[in-house]
Amino acid sequence: MADARVIAVTGASRGIGAAIALELARRGFRVGCLTRGGRGPARGAADPDLARRLRAYPCDVTDEAALAEALRAVVREHGRLDGLVNNAGIHLRGPSERFASADFERVLATNATAVFRGCREAYPHLLASGGGLIVNIGSFFARLGVPHNAAYSASKAAVEALTRCLAVEWGGQGIRVVNVAPGYIETDLNRDFLRREAVRAQLAQRIPAGAPGRPEDVARLVGALFAEDIPFLTGETITLDGGQTIAY
Repeated sequence: MADARVIAVTGASRGIGAAIALELARRGFRVGCLTRGGRGPARGAADPDLARRLRAYPCDVTDEAALAEALRAVVREHGRLDGLVNNAGIHLRGPSERFASADFERVLATNATAVFRGCREAYPHLLASGGGLIVNIGSFFARLGVPHNAAYSASKAAVEALTRCLAVEWGGQGIRVVNVAPGYIETDLNRDFLRREAVRAQLAQRIPAGAPGRPEDVARLVGALFAEDIPFLTGETITLDGGQTIAY
């Protein structure tokens, strides 16, 4: 039964991560929200049914010990772990000729190294549950040449590679790994930028669907992956960009 399954979601306090946590809770899963501030989605607190399925745990994903302890805390409270969504990330941009090495390393540490650690630390808990699903949140930037985005694009390309490698390593143990790669998604952080008239016009031309997606679009896909629980689906990147990367 879905209501017996437990999923941990990193970066679940806002944006795409919050939408994913809420969608999983709506589908009956118990959700461990791993966030820096130890807070879950604000909208979840307003609904008693959702609030019962959402539990927040303080966790900085770049802190190896904190990440491991947060996952252990989820298991201590709920008795098991059936899935992980590696959503937490940062986006720093700038001209590559002036981009500081410290900033490059910070992006890789948060977006790639922390994803690997999350997968590694979740592994024994998933194994103890008889298998499970890890969903990594990548980006369509992983396959594009985007000016001023070398660090971010490299980090998301690393997530794709990690997904493939871990899927092959752990597939025989019932642990599947899938990468979801969103395109332009309108969130609280980028809403003002994406709603600029010039940006809206440009994206309307570039995106066959006509506009950026919403966090709920990503959340529904992630929720479906956990709810349908397709044993033969692993190692793949599913691009969710309104058709942008395939448009001629």
